Amino acid sequence: MAFEDILLGLAVGLLLTLIVYLAMSARLRHRISLVEAEFKQLWAEQEKGIRKDVADRSRYVLKGKIAEHMVPLLGDIFKYDPSDARFIGAPIDYLIFDGYTAVKDLNSDEPITVILADVKTGNARLSKTERRIKEAVEAGRVRWETIRLDF
Repeated sequence: MAFEDILLGLAVGLLLTLIVYLAMSARLRHRISLVEAEFKQLWAEQEKGIRKDVADRSRYVLKGKIAEHMVPLLGDIFKYDPSDARFIGAPIDYLIFDGYTAVKDLNSDEPITVILADVKTGNARLSKTERRIKEAVEAGRVRWETIRLDF
C-alpha cells in the first residue's frame, strides 16, 4: 500500500506541475502577444512619423537643388549677369566671373572679378568644407595656376 500511495502522490504532483506549467505558459504567451501588439502599434506610429520626416527632408533638398540652378534667373536676388556664372555644384555652387561677358562680347576694359558663391535656402548653413573655402578666399589664399600639357 505504501508503494501505491507514493505512486499516487507522484501522479498527483506531476499532474499539478503540468497544470501550473500550462497555466504559466499560457499567461506568458498572452503577455508576449500584448507586448508584441503594443510594439507593432508603436512601430507603426513611429514609422509614419519617420516616413513623413524623410519625405519632408527630401522635399527641402529637392527645392534647394532647384533653387541652386534657378537663382541666376532671379534678378532681384542674383546681382550678376547670369552668363557670367558657372554652376559647379560641389563644393560650392557657382564660380562667377563678374564682367566676363562685357569683356568678351563688348571688348570692355573693365576688370573681371572672380566670385565663389553658394546658394542656401531656409535655415541652411555653410558646411564645414564650404566654411573652409570661404575662409581661404577671405584670407587671400587664392592663386592662379596655368597647367601645361606637352604631348
